[in-house]
Amino acid sequence: MELPKFLLGDNTDYPDAIFIIHTDYPRFIINLENDEVEWLEDFDSADEKELETEAGNLIQQANDFYDREVSRYE
Repeated sequence: MELPKFLLGDNTDYPDAIFIIHTDYPRFIINLENDEVEWLEDFDSADEKELETEAGNLIQQANDFYDREVSRYE
């Protein structure tokens, strides 16, 4: 099965949270309520430098995805 790059997530235990799940490497979940990121990958010190560079870009893409999805409901 081919998954989309981003998915919207929701959970009634967290009524104010909106989760965006990034399904490509590096996989992560961001809570847009507080911008907390949970990485679903294990990184070594060599990966951390690349991650620092790419993380901001991926988080911006996640926010753009959310904005696009919400605009489609309006």
